[in-house]
Amino acid sequence: MRLSRTPSNLLVLFSLLMAAPEVVSAQSPADSAGIRRAALDYAEGWYEGDATRMERALHPDLAKRIARTDSTGASRLQQMTAAQLIDAVGRGGGRSTPADKQLKDVVILDIFGSAASARVTMSGWVDYLHLAKWNGEWRIVNVLWELKPRP
Repeated sequence: MRLSRTPSNLLVLFSLLMAAPEVVSAQSPADSAGIRRAALDYAEGWYEGDATRMERALHPDLAKRIARTDSTGASRLQQMTAAQLIDAVGRGGGRSTPADKQLKDVVILDIFGSAASARVTMSGWVDYLHLAKWNGEWRIVNVLWELKPRP
């Protein structure tokens, strides 16, 4: 079958090409390593009380959030900034967590261009990270976290 080059056929062909999935370049090993490093700086910085590592992991405009339900059943969003998190780490962070309880399992969920998401399973909670490649370095921009149920 031969497709004629009438304006309507060309428009259909152009529309199909525009609707086709984009060709995505494969993630590089350097990107995966940078994302993993940022996630581990975040997790290990917390456990070590190392504010320098935490700061290196975070974008200055970080928003860390958790959705909570109060005793009346109303939901509210608790937030923390990069400065607040770095300050909390500098005051000790998770240093009191015993070494055998310091989970820091990192799973990279997706990478697309200069954006990525990862999951970090910690001792008492799970963090979902959004990262951006910022000035050549992977930085955590958003964290949505949830506490694990108590045993």
